[in-house]
Amino acid sequence: MSIFEAAKPMVVRNASDHAAELIRDAITDGRLEPGARLKEEQLARDLGISRTPVRQALQRLSTEGLVEIVPNRGAFVRSYEPNDLDELYDLRALLEGHGASRAASRITPEQLTALRASCDRFEALGAGSPVEALVLENGHFHDTILEAAGSELLAGMIQQVFKLPLVYRSYVWYSPDQKRTSERDHRRLVHSFEQRDSQAAETIMRDHVLGARDVLLAHLRSWHAEQ
Repeated sequence: MSIFEAAKPMVVRNASDHAAELIRDAITDGRLEPGARLKEEQLARDLGISRTPVRQALQRLSTEGLVEIVPNRGAFVRSYEPNDLDELYDLRALLEGHGASRAASRITPEQLTALRASCDRFEALGAGSPVEALVLENGHFHDTILEAAGSELLAGMIQQVFKLPLVYRSYVWYSPDQKRTSERDHRRLVHSFEQRDSQAAETIMRDHVLGARDVLLAHLRSWHAEQ
């Protein structure tokens, strides 16, 4: 059974772009796990296209850090050591903290409304909710803040370090208490935006990102120790 079976039909005029999008989504939502082999022929068959746009898509995802292309071996979903992810989260905390600071002075009433609605939806996702739903809603919340920050340069840099940890589906390991902490952080961020408090927004966002890092790294290091 293809992991792309539920995907929308391929857009022929931009096949490599669409292939990159579908493969990227499959990686970041866990259908393709770290270390998984990415066979061009199989991907092309699953996506209903030729191997050339698949090869182009894999090259693009390699530049994003999601795929590793090994000479004479092929392409794989890239795996990261705990220390690598630690550094990525440090960078993400700095960048998203700066983005939250910018957003506090630029956010529109419509964007504030969107963030409040996102908080409501995130809190409504219970223990039995799919991991993908948690990731999607959390991503929407952070994307809205990034949009409010109003910097294309910053957006590109943040997307680079934001997507990579999603490969490890850190929400799988969230306890109810940890999810409630995330909910509280989101509400506190919205409050800082309402108050136009750039310093508070930056501090809360940095702590929020580093808290997610701690959950992920604790489990990855435990897993590595057992190997």
